[in-house]
Amino acid sequence: MNLTDDIAVLIPCYNESQTIEKVIADFKAALPEATIYVYDNNSSDNTAELAAKAGAIVRYEHQQGKGNVIRSMFRDIDAACYLMIDGDDTYPAEHAREMVAPILAHRAQMVVGDRLSSTYFEENKRPFHNVGNRTVRGLINVLFKNNVRDIMTGYRAFSYEFVKSFPVLSQGFEIETEMTIFALDKNLAIENVVIEYRDRPEGSESKLNTVSDGIKVLRTIGRLFKNYKPLLFFSLVSLLLLLIAIILFVPIWIDFNQTGTVERFPTLIGAGFIGLTGIILFIAGLILDVITQNERQRFEIEYTKFNAIKKLEGLSDYED
Repeated sequence: MNLTDDIAVLIPCYNESQTIEKVIADFKAALPEATIYVYDNNSSDNTAELAAKAGAIVRYEHQQGKGNVIRSMFRDIDAACYLMIDGDDTYPAEHAREMVAPILAHRAQMVVGDRLSSTYFEENKRPFHNVGNRTVRGLINVLFKNNVRDIMTGYRAFSYEFVKSFPVLSQGFEIETEMTIFALDKNLAIENVVIEYRDRPEGSESKLNTVSDGIKVLRTIGRLFKNYKPLLFFSLVSLLLLLIAIILFVPIWIDFNQTGTVERFPTLIGAGFIGLTGIILFIAGLILDVITQNERQRFEIEYTKFNAIKKLEGLSDYED
């Protein structure tokens, strides 16, 4: 097994003809040893032609959506370090060397380009995006007890181990949220690098839809919260249902103590079923939590084996 590249710069693109040549030139200058890959995602302009002219390796992904593009990139490309950027010239190449350094030094499996601690809120002209970024960051850091500073940044560096073990399930822009939660759940080393963010140049349009893509991100957080922390998720749902059952049952109990009769049997039956559902969901959470813990153990074993094989085959320099 041989790695094709030391550093692979990954640029998913959809209609970025205005900026793609500059992005490629900037990152070729910042990382001259890197191989730059542009994956065109059904662009209707001449993004692919301009990227090839600028010296990038151009490939195509016909399933629409950033998640689908990232899936193809991760499957196709073998490199010691991957640097993912957007093709819209919002992420300065000046930070590229700082981004890849922790990966090449084996200090981290993922490096996050942190926009939110620098210029993002001043440069970004879409106020709802600012609110969305703060909301998503707060939710994930509370649910997963961490302090990742920028959850939805598209500027990231990855190790070979991360790329080949990460299961890409999202199809669209929620992919960045999925990457972050996967790394947190699997206890992979994450480093933050504060970067300068600049808004898109005039005439370049964002592909993000504030409402629909925001809803997709929140749905992804909910799905991953359920999958990665099932006991907590189902305990909260169970608690809610039990509270509803108690609220419905208490007036019936008070009436029974006063009159000796039960006049609202449908409500009593409904409260009983709601309470029973809450108990069943709690038990389901316990079972799924055991399965999740076993899955984490399996991942650790496979991850250790993977690194041992790499070491034996001379693909890492941990012994230096």
